[in-house]
Amino acid sequence: MTEPRHIEIQVLGDQHGTVLYLGERECSIQRRNQKVIEEAPSPFLDDATRKAMGEQAVALSKAVGYYSAGTVEFIVDANRNFYFLEMNTRLQVEHPVTELITGIDLVEQMIRVASGEKLSFGQDDVKLTGWAMESRLYAEDPYRNFLPSIGRLTRYRPPVEGPQPDGTIVRNDTGVFEGGDISMYYDPMLAKLCTWGPDRLTAIEAMSVALDTFEVEGIGHNLPFLSAVMRHDRFQAGRLTTGFIAEEFPEGFKGVTPNQTEARALAAIAIVINQAVQERAADISGALSNHRRVVGRSWVVTLGEHRFAATFEPRQDGALVTLENGPTLSVASDWTPGRSLARFTVDGAPLGVKVDLVPGNGLRLRLRGIDLVARVRSPRSAELAALMPVKLPPDTSKMLLCPMPGVMTAINVTVGEAVEAGQALASVEAMKMENILRSERTGVVKRIAVAVGESLAVDELILEFE
Repeated sequence: MTEPRHIEIQVLGDQHGTVLYLGERECSIQRRNQKVIEEAPSPFLDDATRKAMGEQAVALSKAVGYYSAGTVEFIVDANRNFYFLEMNTRLQVEHPVTELITGIDLVEQMIRVASGEKLSFGQDDVKLTGWAMESRLYAEDPYRNFLPSIGRLTRYRPPVEGPQPDGTIVRNDTGVFEGGDISMYYDPMLAKLCTWGPDRLTAIEAMSVALDTFEVEGIGHNLPFLSAVMRHDRFQAGRLTTGFIAEEFPEGFKGVTPNQTEARALAAIAIVINQAVQERAADISGALSNHRRVVGRSWVVTLGEHRFAATFEPRQDGALVTLENGPTLSVASDWTPGRSLARFTVDGAPLGVKVDLVPGNGLRLRLRGIDLVARVRSPRSAELAALMPVKLPPDTSKMLLCPMPGVMTAINVTVGEAVEAGQALASVEAMKMENILRSERTGVVKRIAVAVGESLAVDELILEFE
């Protein structure tokens, strides 16, 4: 089959023989056969195919005497031929996107049907309005090949729900809370973040903004990966298949590298934040010593591979940041020291940025899948910093470290045993998944540091080679 898509039809029936279809959901963005992003309607189906799939789903439901809400799943090829996959006789995780485009509360209808009521509307009453997106927030670390992550949610602050000033809608279905513990014994899903807009690109932009303003700390999570998918050209064009993630991220997720325009905006934001931090420190020290130091306005920002020399000029409504050999950017913000989330406007473009101060005049800035530490220094400090040697990471080539928190379920080798590259060494179980750890090299096992049944932390030593 060429370019397969996973598209499902939502059905709803009562106990009196009426069964309706409520449009479709596109569920092709998957990893390990687990859905990651869903949307309704599908950007691929035309009216004729939608009607044909819906009628087939209704026919199946009637043939088995099914009532209540259910889902009939199909695989659809590049020519819009569709093939039955399975029927789920329950409410599915992604049902909110159907509710957002139909205005039908599926849970309410299930309760009414269960009590014996007839459906109060017919097939012609079902209208699909606008577009809806759903992103599944998982406790998985995308930078470590999506391995499960556990721990305490030291910060959990979803975006503001309901109608937004631009006419879009944000909905977040969740069951966790700030201060709660995410354990290794359950599914890694934390929330289902949904957005609605009058068209697909508006719904995608609303999702990007919602992801930027969703704060999760304390565990690894896939928020940056979801943001990266939203900004991907192929995703925005609707050219989806079930192999999208494997095809577009074959080496795993390494984060998003800012382009020149984004790097300039982040550099300007870093300078504005640094200026506020420096002025506040000068106010405090000046109050104690009766002598306030003068804060400079010339800075050098390093941001990943980017380096910008710039000047800062305050304005009543924000600031102007002039980049050397570059543009002058107007920056306005509501950020004050201590805030972890700020809304910036850079040359009229609104940006939601997560901000964390790190040692060494560093600022961790996160948005749209970008996660970088900006260093803001005076010109002289930047000149000296360039002379500092780079600290090399420790050599762990002769160690097998636990890549995730979990329980050691098997150790397949013994001390003194010679192993080959690719050989299974041990197994770790976490969040309902067994992960087999294989050797990346040939060698001889020198020491085994753990036993079966032990709970392990991330990067804990399992075994060592000679």
